[in-house]
Amino acid sequence: MSAERLPGTSAAEQLPPAFPERAAWGTAGKLRAWQAEALELYFRDQPKDFLAVATPGAGKTTFALRVAAELLAQRVVNRVTVVAPTEHLKVQWADSAARVGIKLDPHFKNSQGKHAPGFHGVAITYAQVAAKPVLHHNRTAAGRTLVILDEVHHGGDALSWGDAVREAFGPAVRRLSLTGTPFRSDTSPIPFVTYAPDENGIRTSVADYSYGYGRALKDSVVRPVLFLTYAGTMSWRTKAGDEMSHVLGEETTKDINSQAWRTALDPSGDWIPAVLKAADMRLTEVRRTVHDAGGLVIATDQDNARAYAKVLRELTGEAPTVVLSDEAGASARIEKFQESTDRWMVAVRMVSEGVDVPRLCVGVYATSSATPLFFAQAIGRFVRARKRGETASVFLPSVPVLLALANTMEVERDHALDRPKNQDENDVVVFDEQAMEQANRSEGASSDQLGSFEALGAEALFDRVLFDGGEFGTGGAIGSEDELDFIGIPGLLEPDQVHELLRTQQARQAKRKTDAAGPPAPEVVPSELDHRAMKEERNQLQSLVGAWSRRTGTPHATVHVELRKACGGPAVAQATQEQIQARIKKLQGWFVGKK
Repeated sequence: MSAERLPGTSAAEQLPPAFPERAAWGTAGKLRAWQAEALELYFRDQPKDFLAVATPGAGKTTFALRVAAELLAQRVVNRVTVVAPTEHLKVQWADSAARVGIKLDPHFKNSQGKHAPGFHGVAITYAQVAAKPVLHHNRTAAGRTLVILDEVHHGGDALSWGDAVREAFGPAVRRLSLTGTPFRSDTSPIPFVTYAPDENGIRTSVADYSYGYGRALKDSVVRPVLFLTYAGTMSWRTKAGDEMSHVLGEETTKDINSQAWRTALDPSGDWIPAVLKAADMRLTEVRRTVHDAGGLVIATDQDNARAYAKVLRELTGEAPTVVLSDEAGASARIEKFQESTDRWMVAVRMVSEGVDVPRLCVGVYATSSATPLFFAQAIGRFVRARKRGETASVFLPSVPVLLALANTMEVERDHALDRPKNQDENDVVVFDEQAMEQANRSEGASSDQLGSFEALGAEALFDRVLFDGGEFGTGGAIGSEDELDFIGIPGLLEPDQVHELLRTQQARQAKRKTDAAGPPAPEVVPSELDHRAMKEERNQLQSLVGAWSRRTGTPHATVHVELRKACGGPAVAQATQEQIQARIKKLQGWFVGKK
């Protein structure tokens, strides 16, 4: 296929946005509309560097291999190098390339110096490049090379890595950078990415083509995600011997919230078994219509992963697939799981990024990682659509930082090299990337840094469902009708049907609670203790304002002004309890499309 024969804009617009049935990974015979648009743009401009940002599950690999095949056919390049984050992804790229006639060697070692005869090139990891950048520089310079940098944000994982990637691939004829998450939790620049100041002077990454989750969702290219959140009372003993207790997700200090979160994830408590049981029930419901649907538990470390696998085996009578790291046989286990109809897989980090298992429909986010990058990549494992109507369900701890991320799934981010100033009104707590990174230090910290503690108990309670920026449900006990109403939602529904059913279930739950409560209690005279309720409602309002700000890109102060215009009354600090409640109700309406 020559550049002249690429489909034009009008042809791209006529293409269906998603396949009726998802093609095997990397083998698509025809293109999605966004892929055709991006290809036309690429071959029109013929750039040396091109950054394609597409939400996880959209088909970045198909796009990249189409570019590679065309450049090889035109003899613009005569070799291809793919750089991926993990060993497993090297093999996955090589398998996908082979299906379209491009032969990549995923077993290339730095000690070899050059790839084996008969290959168009190699698939290597960023770690390999960082270990011997001069070797890869010489390999790149020895031929007309196309370099595909998969999940290119990894090129900034360390200063030495970024320098190595620049040195190794500086001589490339073409460089195609791909990512589903074009941002980082730090300010390390990503190699071969252009940065330009935004309206506030913040240097941010500039993509040549972007295809975000919101657009992909409208095109039915990805699945909508239901987040089922679970709270509960956590108890633990500190290093000093003090016994602490906290309800997961309620306002508190960062340290207490972190320890309550860790207590919830302790496999010896009651929270994890209860949530895994609920997730398995959800998987059973989904499998009524999506017969091969699978589930994935993402754990913080290997010990917890093994313990969660044991709980699942006891719950289901079936041993789950356990993937602990890039160890020998890990890729084979992932492939075997993908090709089977087994129910569950448990992993630490390996399956959080790039790995393609389209039948994953249910997830349990049982990890302490809370950076936007990790969260987006992890949720990306569940959004890969195969046919219309499939939904994804992810079970979360009711931790503010995770709820904020879940409520802003459709927000498109860019990588910023500068830290913006906080312009929040009334001391609104904002979980920006730096705060999330600090909250996530437990991922790799030692027990001394974390603060020693002993988990004493972890009770689980159903909290609510988050969907498309809206919140549904008013909580309930484990196993109650209030929980089962939401777990039992069918697994094959259009987004508007999901909305309608969630509203119906919420109304049913509210009526049940009203009936159980009996006649309303006589009105009580306000007392000095009302300040506690006022404080809680102010916090709820601030949290909703923060979520709306992230969803719409509107500054917090502007959101507060709009609420005052809509509801009346003074600033939050001087507002009455009724005025605050009215603003909360108004904001909740905005989230579900009511103005």
